[in-house]
Amino acid sequence: MKKVRGALFILFGLFVLVVLAPALDANIAEFDEVWKKRANEAWKAAQEAYHPDPEQVNSHLNHHVHMALAGTNGTRRGLGNGFVMSGPCKATNPIDRCWRCKKDWARNRKRLASCVLGFGRKTVGGKFGGYYVVTDPSDDDMMKPKPGTLRHAVIQEGPLWIIFGRSMVISLTQELIMTSHKTIDGRGKNIHIAHGCGLTLQFVKNVIVHGLHIHDIRAGSGGMIRDSVKHYGFRTVSDGDAISIFGSVNIWIDHNSLSTAKDGLIDVVEKSAAITISNNHMTHHDDVMLLGASETQTGDKVMQITVAFNHFGRGLTQRLPRCRFGFFHVVNNDYTMWTMYAIGGSSNPTIISQGNRFVAPPTLSSKEVTKREYAFPNEWQSWTWRSQGDLFLNGAIFIPSGDQSKNYKVPFSKREVISAKSGVYAGRLSRYSGALVCTSAKPC
Repeated sequence: MKKVRGALFILFGLFVLVVLAPALDANIAEFDEVWKKRANEAWKAAQEAYHPDPEQVNSHLNHHVHMALAGTNGTRRGLGNGFVMSGPCKATNPIDRCWRCKKDWARNRKRLASCVLGFGRKTVGGKFGGYYVVTDPSDDDMMKPKPGTLRHAVIQEGPLWIIFGRSMVISLTQELIMTSHKTIDGRGKNIHIAHGCGLTLQFVKNVIVHGLHIHDIRAGSGGMIRDSVKHYGFRTVSDGDAISIFGSVNIWIDHNSLSTAKDGLIDVVEKSAAITISNNHMTHHDDVMLLGASETQTGDKVMQITVAFNHFGRGLTQRLPRCRFGFFHVVNNDYTMWTMYAIGGSSNPTIISQGNRFVAPPTLSSKEVTKREYAFPNEWQSWTWRSQGDLFLNGAIFIPSGDQSKNYKVPFSKREVISAKSGVYAGRLSRYSGALVCTSAKPC
């Protein structure tokens, strides 16, 4: 009888592991009906957001890049992270040109929601909701967040445009679990998410994160955490990402300064789709950006991500980004530092690298921009990794693979197929990356 009970206990344990495996991976200790509903809705949204012709999205972005450069002639490099612009406003890329040089940006903050390009182009965040002003940097109560805190803001129902009443440093006690249809807008204040946990976008849609300094991020210990006005649950230990995007759709991460986290700076996993990561300044980190976390998660084939106008700066090691399965447009970024490799991947991702500037490190073994993992050459040679108009300095090399024919791109109208600008412009297009210093009634 004891043997029978023992066998039944083992079978029950295996059943629990199988059922809860997705939840454990998601840091959700109890994958209850609320989380199941969110997960199902997120997967449905990811399928709806999937674009059957991703090259068409690339061409749309390329057109806007061309138009932005047609009206600029500056060559000076500046960094948004602490860089103060003097003279007339020079919005050097098409996303910034949409809003940055307008003096009324503070009175018309929601104009920003019309400016996103790339795969996340349909993201509007909290545009159709009211404003919520964060006035309190504390984060003391995970179950009953205090009104006026960031945690209280992000769990509210419906669309919200979240701004800040003053500059502040917010040290999150546990991961900040956001709800759908939110914008976190740090413009006009000096907002640091630091010396605590990071942001978690899990099974949500339509979120904008803009204008934050996120650094020195640690893993959360877990416990009971409220994730909406009507729901809370037990969370396991968090990974320690600065920004974690898990099973989410229509996300835009723009103009943030990120450095030093326990795990990744930006991790996008679990069938997330329709995402743009733009104008960010990243420094001092090892595993920078993971886009797809597992060789077994074939659902990540829906993943379509634009990585544009970012500055990969000092003290970075690898994963700029590291991709699996999906389609990744890496365009007009400035790579001035890495110690292992810049762009890596496995599981047959499609990577289109256009108009980036790659400055290789002095180490001879790290000159190669690309790195394929978990595959022999006879396998990865069929993966489509293309370099078009990239600038390679200090011995940097990009090893292409897959279809390299001139006829690779699907033909569209002349407006859509304008090529991305050369990598010689990458520094100009990304020179105001990171969280900007903005003053009301003046161009940002």
